[in-house]
Amino acid sequence: MDKVYESAEAALRGVVTDNQMIAVGGFGLCGIPEALIAALRDSGVRNLTCVSNNAGVDGFGLGQLLSTRQITKMIASYVGENKEFERQYLAGELELEFTPQGTLAEKLRAGGAGIPAFFTATGVGTVVAEGKETREIDGRTYIMERALVPDVSLVKAWKADRSGNLKFRRTARNFNPNVAMAGRITIVEVEEIVPTGAFDPDEVHLPGIYVHRIVLNAHPEKRIEQRTIRQ
Repeated sequence: MDKVYESAEAALRGVVTDNQMIAVGGFGLCGIPEALIAALRDSGVRNLTCVSNNAGVDGFGLGQLLSTRQITKMIASYVGENKEFERQYLAGELELEFTPQGTLAEKLRAGGAGIPAFFTATGVGTVVAEGKETREIDGRTYIMERALVPDVSLVKAWKADRSGNLKFRRTARNFNPNVAMAGRITIVEVEEIVPTGAFDPDEVHLPGIYVHRIVLNAHPEKRIEQRTIRQ
């Protein structure tokens, strides 16, 4: 089955709507689906709950959707690089569900694996545990965390074949496999598309069963958040 669409806009068409939960891959600005985020901004959908490790930076990545006020709630583990995020949150204009980074990864992985909830010791005794079920297991307290199953997942990979089998490149893999597995509909942006069967099976990092649509972005910007060099 050929899953390739001619543009990011076409790949989102008929899939994204107001009031959805949308998960977005990436870590900082590394491995974010740049073209799909821009197309989501241009689609004009609103009142989104966005699940991502962080909220991009001002004017780039998910920061674009904050500027246009399309996100009303963030589920994230780090938001420290975005002044507009800070302004909206402190003004009570944006809801925030802080989630420990490993817990966020597991909530997405569990969603993709069909596991509705799991127990973890992370966050016990903190605000993270407020309102959540706790349980004693072998003398230690754990809190129950619910899995995440987003309506749509937007993912960045390095290469795909036309059936959606994916290869990621180095640290740009980060949250992307978990985000891809979790989504009810998963749309993937890649830098190269090859014919189905071109990958050796052992080279496939994520099988195409998790991927519904693919779009080519051969020359992403790959902006660096904070460039540090020697004197």
